[in-house]
Amino acid sequence: MRPYVVVNVAMSADGKISTRERRQVKISGRQDFVRVDRLKAGSDAVMVGIGTVLADDPSLTVKAEECRTRRLNRGVDEHPVRIVVDSTARIPLEASVLHKGAGKRIVAVSCRADPRKIAELQKEATVIICGVNEVELVTLMDKLGEMGIQRVMVEGGGTLIAGLISAGLVNEIYTFIGNMIIGGKDSPTFVDGDGFILESEFCRLTLLETHRIENGVLLHWKVENAEDKQGKM
Repeated sequence: MRPYVVVNVAMSADGKISTRERRQVKISGRQDFVRVDRLKAGSDAVMVGIGTVLADDPSLTVKAEECRTRRLNRGVDEHPVRIVVDSTARIPLEASVLHKGAGKRIVAVSCRADPRKIAELQKEATVIICGVNEVELVTLMDKLGEMGIQRVMVEGGGTLIAGLISAGLVNEIYTFIGNMIIGGKDSPTFVDGDGFILESEFCRLTLLETHRIENGVLLHWKVENAEDKQGKM
């Protein structure tokens, strides 16, 4: 059974997640960071694309000691499994996600990845090869399910999220909208890729709840018919 997938993003009032140079921007504040940390702690795994790793070098660890302790009390590692989707194995061997915090790491690559780089990565992480030219996300999710991973939190970036949504693999979305405008036609949004053309292809959402957090607003969405789309893959 494939994992239940929850996407969490912070974006500006005009829907941008960073500047056109892909520079990291602090969009939300302390209260939202606490929410995200708890969401991460409640997940079996947290996933990002290689673009996020190269731009931000995140560790993807649970920050609050209280949350880590609760995980340990549940009999799981203090940090969720860290997953990087990286078709050509561009991840630096010194990347924080491979070294900071105890726990398991997974790097998903395609057959285009350099076997020598894969061999180096296998010293720090489990490497999953799925896909000829790029990572096949449906196959990856099937493999994660077989490994016992039931809930995955996705933190970006836009290309990965677009691929997951297009494949019908996303179940819920949290969007924090901050009180700023970044602008720029080349600034990334939280769903990049080619986009949908026909209205019948659009990803439809049901709004579950809204919360004002500091100077922004959090929208919690359910993806309509996600299970049906997955069943057709």
